[in-house]
Amino acid sequence: MVNRVVVGAHYGLRDWLIQRVTAVVMAAGSLAMGIYILLHPDMGYDRWIALFSSQPVRAFALLFLLSLFYHAWVGVRDIVMDYVKPASVRLVIHVLVILALLLYSIWSVQILWGM
Repeated sequence: MVNRVVVGAHYGLRDWLIQRVTAVVMAAGSLAMGIYILLHPDMGYDRWIALFSSQPVRAFALLFLLSLFYHAWVGVRDIVMDYVKPASVRLVIHVLVILALLLYSIWSVQILWGM
């Protein structure tokens, strides 16, 4: 009998599920925004300001953006782990992507609640 010892990070199922959940959140947000734009064809600056002055819209917009950033992180991390072999280069890319996504998250909060 062979005893199989499983080692490693165990990212597979969790990351697969996270990618699907964030994709559903982004699809729902895109669909809701698309329907809103279709129902209000005269989308001017005033209408956009009125729309995003609502706390629920801001919260869902932030949820959409955080889902987008996390979805991007999982995808970029998987691609880098698959195709970039030198560990030092992989680490630098991971750190740069994490910093960029954190900055984007902070910037998103600033944009949404800075009005």
